[in-house]
Amino acid sequence: MATRGRPRGFDRDNALEKIMDVFWAKGYEAAQLNDLTAAVGITPPSFYAAFGSKEQAFREAVNIYVANDGSGPMRALETGETVRQAIQAMLLASIDVALGAPQSNGCLLILGVMNCQPETGPLYDLLKDLRRETMERVRARLERGVAEGDLPKTADAATLARYYGAIMQAISMQARDGASRRDLEALVQPSLAALR
Repeated sequence: MATRGRPRGFDRDNALEKIMDVFWAKGYEAAQLNDLTAAVGITPPSFYAAFGSKEQAFREAVNIYVANDGSGPMRALETGETVRQAIQAMLLASIDVALGAPQSNGCLLILGVMNCQPETGPLYDLLKDLRRETMERVRARLERGVAEGDLPKTADAATLARYYGAIMQAISMQARDGASRRDLEALVQPSLAALR
């Protein structure tokens, strides 16, 4: 039996994908309940029955993003034989994510919660922790590059990881401002000079 107000055959996973797209396009605070319910074709009571709250829906949407749409850069980071190839692949994959965003470009982890109200602080912290985890993975790959001789022993992996995190944030912001793929790809080669 379908939950009252929810269409028969309601697919929660599919609905979460659509909700993710709304949050990705608008950010948490700008996404209104009517945007979320319209995206999935349910009433507000059914939304709350299915997802608990807007905050819980956002958390679940972020999990889907990290597992699917947003996972490309970290997968790419592991593909390169050298640290240079790995960082280049990660940055190019970041461009793919930023330009693949629905309606407005960018990365959900970077742009999903900005200039938030105090009650939204825990969601900001969630995204900040995920960005920090990304930087730690980049740092680990850079340290591997040092161990394998791709980078000099004097390379500061922590600083380089922060730098490449900043480059990924720049890609996201510039994509949101309308930068083309060509514009964004032009940022990749100069940024690789930091690996010398």
